[in-house]
Amino acid sequence: MFDTRQLEVFATVARTGSFSAAARLLHCSQPAVSQQMRTLERQVGGPLFVRTGRGLHLTEAGRILAERGSDLLDRLATTHQQVSAIATHDIGTIRICAFPSANVSLVPAAAAILAEERPQLRLELVEEEPPDSFALLRRGEVDLVLSFSYLDEPQDEATVNGMLSVPLLREPLALLVPAGHRLAGRERVSLTETAEERWIAGCVRCQRALHQACAAAGFVPDITCSTDDNLAIQSLVTAGLGVALVPRLLLSFLQHPGLTAVEVESAAQRLTSLYTWPDLIQLPIMRATVDALISASAKA
Repeated sequence: MFDTRQLEVFATVARTGSFSAAARLLHCSQPAVSQQMRTLERQVGGPLFVRTGRGLHLTEAGRILAERGSDLLDRLATTHQQVSAIATHDIGTIRICAFPSANVSLVPAAAAILAEERPQLRLELVEEEPPDSFALLRRGEVDLVLSFSYLDEPQDEATVNGMLSVPLLREPLALLVPAGHRLAGRERVSLTETAEERWIAGCVRCQRALHQACAAAGFVPDITCSTDDNLAIQSLVTAGLGVALVPRLLLSFLQHPGLTAVEVESAAQRLTSLYTWPDLIQLPIMRATVDALISASAKA
């Protein structure tokens, strides 16, 4: 195997045609250059230079090594720069796993910040809900997870054991009703006023939060349909099949003009947090990603 230092010395000798000139450029002694070249010639099994008078000329083996060795040194230098940049995270890829409403609100806002501050950064986005998103992080398939929970919802400590958690957002819940609904013109309602309504429920965790909020208001919700598709929830409410209790982030991408969001008097809130590994947060580009998500959450 060639030693990169030997190749650098050889390339300088080949370029200058002199051991002494190469030594001056390399800031070392001429005997040191001569020793490096003797070692290199032993490794290749023959002479690389022919001494003619005061100068040096390359042998055929030397000419091949000069051509290919220069390319090799260039590739090594480029590889070193790329690896160093990735290791220090000046460039690279961050793999983010987020739940649906975060993927269409917080993540794009954070990505816009990063595009301005770190234009060489690439983002890979995955959509998954907790706890499946935590499994992806634990298997090393993503670098960062955006997860949600509801107030008073117990946290499975085993699921997030060893992970670093960064709180991002605390959202109040809102009531989605169709245009023309009796509550559509209200600025704020109490959940007790919705006791006789039919309900469209979200994911399993969202359904638990709905049941808890309604129980606190003194009734059991009449759930006529459930889906984990946020756009489907909007369509079902617009069609008059029921009302829905949704986090504020969903209001940022309401697709139906026939929908109205009404503030709810309820203690129920959704908490959004970021999870990653403590070692990853030390990397500059991961820190920049976390900061961008914090900024995006503050404006949500």
